[in-house]
Amino acid sequence: MREIVDGLLAWRAAGVDFAVATVVRTWRSAPRQPGAAMAVNEHGEVIGSVSGGCVEGAVYAAAQDVLASGKAQSQTYGVSDGDAFEVGLTCGGTIEVMIQPSSAMPLADALLPDIAAGRPVATVSLPGAQLVVWPDRADGTLGDLSLDRVAAEQARGLLAHGRSAVVTACEKEVFVQSWAAPARMIVFGAIDFAAAVARIGKFLGYQVTVCDARGVFATPARFPDADEVVVEWPHRYLESTHVDERTVLCVLTHDPKFDIPLLRVALHTSARYIGAMGSRRTCADRVRRLREEGVSEAALSRLRAPIGLDLGARTPEETAVAVAAEIVALSWGGSGSPLTDLTAPIHGPA
Repeated sequence: MREIVDGLLAWRAAGVDFAVATVVRTWRSAPRQPGAAMAVNEHGEVIGSVSGGCVEGAVYAAAQDVLASGKAQSQTYGVSDGDAFEVGLTCGGTIEVMIQPSSAMPLADALLPDIAAGRPVATVSLPGAQLVVWPDRADGTLGDLSLDRVAAEQARGLLAHGRSAVVTACEKEVFVQSWAAPARMIVFGAIDFAAAVARIGKFLGYQVTVCDARGVFATPARFPDADEVVVEWPHRYLESTHVDERTVLCVLTHDPKFDIPLLRVALHTSARYIGAMGSRRTCADRVRRLREEGVSEAALSRLRAPIGLDLGARTPEETAVAVAAEIVALSWGGSGSPLTDLTAPIHGPA
């Protein structure tokens, strides 16, 4: 919806009713992904797209029905339908679209400005009901307090990674749409462990960058799961790129000529997680060198080294699981202890 939010704000300010059609799920070769949106107002004006042109006519008619009735609808278009060619979805895919009237968006005046400003926010939708979730609060209702609570926690998990998806909460399927850029994972060191960490980072929803100064090793072919492969001295790249409080940094080079300048920069960023690979001896030597470079004890306390939780990992893939487990535990306040040894709620407060 981000691409149509300015139009929705203008309609809202003018007191014009509208209906928003949002792609909820896709199968096979669907033209657009979940979250793509099209809006139709009471005057018949249209903004946005749900299919790049394939089924807009059918969705437009359904949106007019929603405006007339004030009742939300869910529609599915695809090759399994008898009228697939009539509505135009001939690419072989299937899309599910939820169409909501503006009357079912009572918090639009709070939601739309946040989307326009790039502030993180998510919606949880059922036909005719909507819950708006921010990192620190929620408003609205899906009609059941228990459902609201569970859905809000799931929404925050997706919002943390900028992901949208259909999820099951209290045995009901709800659509969570997030407006936040995916969190970044930057992996330093073009080694086999880095390939495994990049793979699991992508699986967790991160925007993954692999960086190494050695161009012969830092190639897209060696890191097919990375969104970006950068050939640059690690500390120079980190100084020049965007890092925020959701960013995770995995330093896997375990070479002082790379590690020390890099960590000296990393420990003064706002990154959520900073982990560095190496034996205990290597990690102790690294900390000593950083102290000699003038890095404070407060900054050093942020360093997770050796990287990862104690899972007894041996292979690159097992090590990547240990690293991912530590990142998840730090992100959500987990203890890293076996759940069978604990009595506290499995899902604590975010």
